[in-house]
Amino acid sequence: MKAAFLPGNSTTELKESPVPEPGHGEVLLRMKASTICGSDIRCIYHEHLGKGPEGYQGVVAGHEPCGQITKVGPGCRRFQEGDRVIVYHISGCGVCNDCRRGYMISCSSEKYRRAYGWQRDGGMADYLLAEEKDLVLLPDELSYSDGAQVACGFGTVYEGLEKIGISGNDAVLITGLGPVGLAAGMLCRAMGAGNIIGIDVVRERMDLAKHLGLCDHVLTSGPENVDQVRSLTGGHGAERAVDCSAHPAARVTALRATRTWGRMVMLGEGNSFAFDPSPDMIHDQKTLYGSWVTSIWKMEELVERIVRWNIHPADLITHRFPIDQVADAYALMASGKCGKVAVCFDEELK
Repeated sequence: MKAAFLPGNSTTELKESPVPEPGHGEVLLRMKASTICGSDIRCIYHEHLGKGPEGYQGVVAGHEPCGQITKVGPGCRRFQEGDRVIVYHISGCGVCNDCRRGYMISCSSEKYRRAYGWQRDGGMADYLLAEEKDLVLLPDELSYSDGAQVACGFGTVYEGLEKIGISGNDAVLITGLGPVGLAAGMLCRAMGAGNIIGIDVVRERMDLAKHLGLCDHVLTSGPENVDQVRSLTGGHGAERAVDCSAHPAARVTALRATRTWGRMVMLGEGNSFAFDPSPDMIHDQKTLYGSWVTSIWKMEELVERIVRWNIHPADLITHRFPIDQVADAYALMASGKCGKVAVCFDEELK
């Protein structure tokens, strides 16, 4: 099979690799869609910067895979050949406290915690070997390109939004309109938010947020943003803020543009964040959350709700590439001048 690797010098290597055989509790997936995450660019593509959970170990890239089971190993209890499935992108030990809560992202086992595309082979290949316990059934109403974005992008956003709570009572500020910020807009809209304000600097992503109706107002990042957000919210600021940018200035904007008694969640990773606790948080009774990915049970819940809300994560995909053009896919994602980028196979390559 063809498989893509990331050597860490802003290139990809496409190699011939053997098709794996599923062992006990494992399944073999025919890949259908594998989307590219910003963390792949941040920690692997340009340079291998990650340590621990973010340490890349020279495996097949891609931690947002979705495909169809072609072979089932012994000991599998739920899934069978032909099932369409999403892969929760971290395989945990299964027995630590966090794994038992469903948060394999926080698995505490240094020996057994292995993320797809980071420490074990991921989805940028014709086939993927996955553990049955890491799978979520993909409903018929959703495409493989919808499903590929659930585990990391949409799941991460959903977890954060559940922490701060989103309803029709809320004006929501989203700083950073990359794929995660666009997902935040789509989910906030589905959850009832009626005044969604997005901030970014990349014209292509700002235009996409407008075109898809994910934001009611899109602002160009700048020092006047806090005043602009207050002007758009009756002088109060947003009840809820979601930082997807990981930019120090944008995080400060999100916090200061959150109204009294409001809540903010940080989803974007990297960089730093400096603020003045008394005027920025304490005196206005604000709450600040950090949120990292999601649990597998909440991911299943999200899949059910995506169907109920009749939304499609695949709408965020602006470019699809075959595996032979994986180098172009990563280069485009690294440029930032796009929405979501996907490597697709079979019927998903359209």
